[in-house]
Order: sequence, then structure tokens, then C-alpha cells
Amino acid sequence: QVQLVESGGGLVQAGGSLRLSCAASGSIVSINVMRWYRQAPGKQRELVAAISPISGTNYADSVKGRFTISRDNAKNTVYLQMNSLKPEDTAVYYCNADIWAVTVSKFIVYWGQGTQVTVSS
Repeated sequence: QVQLVESGGGLVQAGGSLRLSCAASGSIVSINVMRWYRQAPGKQRELVAAISPISGTNYADSVKGRFTISRDNAKNTVYLQMNSLKPEDTAVYYCNADIWAVTVSKFIVYWGQGTQVTVSS
């Protein structure tokens, strides 16, 4: 069984920084694209950033220049460094990854449980 577990959320003042982590565990053969999404109250879930072994990184326009996505393949972990945080960044942040597990013969999308990020003004 594959699991994604996020950590690093919390309460921070506007202008501050947080670093989110998401570790994948289980019977993993390979991980392709890893992503961070967020969902604010009353809004749809949106893609924040993605990192691919082939095509590199991409970001939502709203976070470009402030957020950085990275990964440690040896640890099956993806990170989201968030700087210059704004109140509008407040949301539950979810990680998501395309994972090939031992018992499955294709890549499947897995989701973490989410971590709350609250930015006060």
C-alpha cells in the first residue's frame, strides 16, 4: 500500500515562510510527477506547483517567484518552500504524485491527507 504524508503546515504572519514536506512510502517502484495543490474555503482545489523528472518545474502564476518546489528522489519526498506568504495563500495544501507500485502495472495518482496553512495579516 502506498501512502503520502504531508507535514510542515501551520500559522504564520504575512511575509513569513513555511516549508511543506510530503513523503511517499510503501511498495514503490517509481515516482513520476509530484505536485502540490491547495484548496481554500469555498474555492476549488487548484494546482500550485509540479515537478517532473523530464520537464522540470511549473508554477501557478499566483505563486511564481515566491514558492519553490523540489524533490529528493532518494527519500521519495517532495517539498514546497513558501516565502513572502500572503493571507490569500491560506488553504489546505495537498500533495499528489504519479506512483508505480509493486502490485500495480501502471502509474496511479495518489493523494496525501492535506496540511493546513494559515497566513495572518
